[in-house]
Amino acid sequence: MKNVGELMKRLQKVMPAHIKPAFHTGEELLAWQKEQGEIRSAAIERENRAMKMQRTFNRSGIRPLHQNCSFENYHVENEGQMNALAKARQYVEEFDGNIASFIFSGKPGTGKNHLAAAICNELLLRGKSVLIITVADIMSAMKDSFGNREISEEQLLTDLSRVDLLVIDEIGMQNESRYEKVIINQIVDRRSSSKRPTGMLTNSNMDEMNKLLGERVMDRMRLGNSLWVIFNWDSYRSRVTGKEY
Repeated sequence: MKNVGELMKRLQKVMPAHIKPAFHTGEELLAWQKEQGEIRSAAIERENRAMKMQRTFNRSGIRPLHQNCSFENYHVENEGQMNALAKARQYVEEFDGNIASFIFSGKPGTGKNHLAAAICNELLLRGKSVLIITVADIMSAMKDSFGNREISEEQLLTDLSRVDLLVIDEIGMQNESRYEKVIINQIVDRRSSSKRPTGMLTNSNMDEMNKLLGERVMDRMRLGNSLWVIFNWDSYRSRVTGKEY
């Protein structure tokens, strides 16, 4: 610290009068270096997570179909869609330090994936790690881990638990075996225990979700100021031009 302070004093003596130093003391310089080191470490950790997801699920983050989905190109045609958009925006703004999860439920083609992807895309811009993945893809990866020396079921669960926001798609689309319920339970349990939120996309209603996943999982999905948004309007896929993506 003494050497840094002396160096700062010498620099100030030889520095032209019209140039203002970015740091006035050695403490300020060291604090800045520490901050930059933490930023670089966080960036490296995010890159490592993305690489792990790429190796495990053959992709990272968001599928190409939804990589351009945003709040701006989400079509609002009724009050329900306006409300869903507002809640999605609010969710992003309140994400930091918030354990709140979300469930988007409703008929196919009503924009659940678009808004979930818009949330994830915005969080990516803010330096967060995200993953949208179907139940089928999770189970496929779990089954591939059986007898696999390179990656185990435990490692998969750990990776899925560490991403800042995990969105599980197509809840209720499978036969939902006991094993699937156990895996989803473990994922949600680990994430909530580490204060990381989970998103779910489903065609099922609240009663069906309670029967499907059980009260324990659903109770954890309600922690904090969690969202349950019902997409109860008609499908608009026939009106999609492709520019939305």
